[in-house]
Parts: sequence; structure tokens; C-alpha cells
Amino acid sequence: MEMALVSAGAVALLVVLLAAPARASNEEGDALYALRTRLLDPNGVLQSWDPTLVNPCTWFHVTCDHASRVVRLDLGNSNISGSIGPELGRLVNLQYLELYRNNLDGEIPKELGNLKNLISLDLYANKLTGTIPKSLSKLSSLRFMRLNNNKLAGSIPRELAKLSNLKVIDLSNNDICGTIPVDGPFSTFPLRSFENNSRLNGPELQGLVPYDFGC
Repeated sequence: MEMALVSAGAVALLVVLLAAPARASNEEGDALYALRTRLLDPNGVLQSWDPTLVNPCTWFHVTCDHASRVVRLDLGNSNISGSIGPELGRLVNLQYLELYRNNLDGEIPKELGNLKNLISLDLYANKLTGTIPKSLSKLSSLRFMRLNNNKLAGSIPRELAKLSNLKVIDLSNNDICGTIPVDGPFSTFPLRSFENNSRLNGPELQGLVPYDFGC
């Protein structure tokens, strides 16, 4: 009887150990499926997103690395609508977030600041509102940030000047106000990156405390 109990316990432990990796590898799938539940998808581009699979690496528009970690989400120009939601902040290995030219609305989640490996953030040509989250200043690997052609308001967070790897920014065609930072990478960005924001008052003056006129 004692041997039977030991064997049963060993079997139970083995089942738990075998199940753990599969569950861990599905964390990113859970996050992506939570996104899917927020979206309207009239063209069926997300119909391959099956939450019963071990991980989402077989889903269309999702790219994984050799370790089955999601590194790219390509849903640009897909005619989807709805909100982005905070769950994308759980895709901590993501390098490319491509959601441009859709009908997405609502605010940019502050949780996107958790995507420390993100290289490209392309949310342009949607209907996004609210302000640019200060948390995006934590994206130390970011090289491309394109938020143009939305309905974003508020000032440009000065914290974004800490993004030393940022090569391209486009905030044009929004409702951004205040002044344009001049520190860090902002010293290299052309003014066309900020055009068609009627309440934006041009670059800050060197040596003066920034003041957000009109915000």
C-alpha cells in the first residue's frame, strides 16, 4: 500500500512538471487572445488564433523566435477595430508591434512600457485618443515610434528624450500641444515629424524651463 501511494505521488508530480512548460509557453497566447476578444475583425484575419494551442507561433500575423517566444505582431492594414488594451504589455519579448492603418480607438495603454525589447512601435493611422504615455520612455531598445494620424492630445512627454536609440519619431497629424523637446534624440528629428498639430508651439528654447503653452 505504501509503495502504491509513493508511486501515485510520483506520477502526480510528473504530470505537474510536464504540464508546467506548456502552460508557461501559453502565457503569450493568452495575452494575444485577450487582445482578439477586444477587436472586431470583419475580414477574419484573426481566425487562426486558437487559444487551445500550446503557443501562438502557428497563428497568422504572429512571428516567434527559436525559443517560441513572440517577437513580432503584424496586424497593419487589417481593417480591425476596437481598443488595444493592457494585455499586450505581457508580450515582454516583442520587438515589432505593427498595428498601423486600422480603426483602433481608445488610449495607448501605459503597459506598453513593459516591452523592453521593442524596436518598432507603429500605431499610425488609427483613431487613438488620450495622451502619449510617459511609460514609453522605458523602451530603451526603441528605434522607431510612429503615432502619426491619430487623435492624440496633451504634450510630448519630456521623458522620451531618454530614448537614446530612437532614430525616427512621427507625431504629425494629431492634436498635440505644448512645445517640442530638444534634448537627446529630439535634437535630430525634423520638424515634419511634428507638423499638423495646431496647438504645438515649436521647439523649446535652450536653457529655459519647458512650458506647455496651450495644453
